[in-house]
Amino acid sequence: MNIQTQIKHLIAKDLRLEWRQKSAINSVLLYVASAVMLAYMAFLKIEPIAWVTVFWLILLFASVNAVAKSFVQENSEQQRYYYTLASPQAVILSKIIYNLILLLIISLVALLIYCILMGNPVEDMPMFLLATLLGASTFALTFTILAAIAAKASNNATLMPILSFPVIIPMLGLLIKISKAALLGTEDPNLYRDIGSLVAMDVMMLTLAFVLFPYLWRD
Repeated sequence: MNIQTQIKHLIAKDLRLEWRQKSAINSVLLYVASAVMLAYMAFLKIEPIAWVTVFWLILLFASVNAVAKSFVQENSEQQRYYYTLASPQAVILSKIIYNLILLLIISLVALLIYCILMGNPVEDMPMFLLATLLGASTFALTFTILAAIAAKASNNATLMPILSFPVIIPMLGLLIKISKAALLGTEDPNLYRDIGSLVAMDVMMLTLAFVLFPYLWRD
């Protein structure tokens, strides 16, 4: 099979498993709903800038919880079996695409709940939705790669947050800057530069995943 067919079958497998179990998405959606409710109770009236920051913090921790299980649900025997059927590039790309779909659903649901409870001060909603799409892509790429590394370290639960902190902070800063521009509806001369920087980071992470994952996979 070519790599496109392998990716399609692997994504279909993950989607079937999630549809049967519904454990990942249900637990993460419950976390999101609980976090938004706590934010609503803590900030009955919230400043617009704080509104953006709290939103991205909720999505950040929800994404970690959602993606951390990417490689945990498959034991070493299953991984060796997949190694005989698919290329490592197909495996990592299928995981990234599946996690992107999962995080897009979670992000949109979180945004809907957040706007209902916390209000919607965003002036430029299309730009904010673009920032949400970029955020889901960034989190899916970064945390999938780090989950693969953590899985090779006996699924050390503390390893993924430690590895993700220095990587995700600059990306999160760009996401907040883009979201603030959408929030205020102003023409920020640096907006498209920030978007380009974030896309460049995503491309770099995708390239690293494509090149380096085969060495992790065969270890």
